[in-house]
Amino acid sequence: MLIAGFPAGAFQTNCYVVAPAAGEECVIVDPGQDATEGVDELLREHRLKPVAVLLTHGHLDHVWSVAPVCGARDVPAWIHPDDRHLLSDPAAGWSGTSASLFGGLTLSEPDDVRELSDGAVLELAGLELVVDHTPGHTRGSVSFRLPDDQVMFSGDLLFAGSIGRTDLPGGDYATILRSLAAKCLTLPDDTVVLPGHGPQTTIGRERATNPYVKEAAPQSGPTRGI
Repeated sequence: MLIAGFPAGAFQTNCYVVAPAAGEECVIVDPGQDATEGVDELLREHRLKPVAVLLTHGHLDHVWSVAPVCGARDVPAWIHPDDRHLLSDPAAGWSGTSASLFGGLTLSEPDDVRELSDGAVLELAGLELVVDHTPGHTRGSVSFRLPDDQVMFSGDLLFAGSIGRTDLPGGDYATILRSLAAKCLTLPDDTVVLPGHGPQTTIGRERATNPYVKEAAPQSGPTRGI
């Protein structure tokens, strides 16, 4: 398994390329701001041929370069339908002053956009990726899992020591806690988490130390009546 990545642009959004091995087909995850050059460098270094771009959600810092990356390689982009509108209207994912900063930015959908659904299994580039719908950061947030290798691309659902913000349009704190409980806490402790920002971690480490994951954990033991 080959997984390589780099933090892109001012937002330092992690962009990844994933392949069975060097010299084979690959998928690209979350090409953010100014990610095109970094993607090209990884493809040359590892002699990879991309077949798709996978988007964990529609926020600008994760999709900024999706149209040029897809266009240059003639590959489709995959995104959940609840976030698809953000591909062409990035300001809709922000609020207040932040939205005005991006109001003049023009982005467009790639020519080929395909929609993700919860539980779907994508067979791409010799890989089998399971799609988990994980709303809370945005309505259309998803994570991608490589079950055989126990690797999770969590986007902005789960970070090392934290979680994605929930104060932007489409975000909801109670919902992200439910996503953590249903899609993260059910995974083995040694599952490697590759997040949208910051360093990698594991489910076990976050289960033990992340206060938000602890809050999301189902309560055990007897309950008292009211």
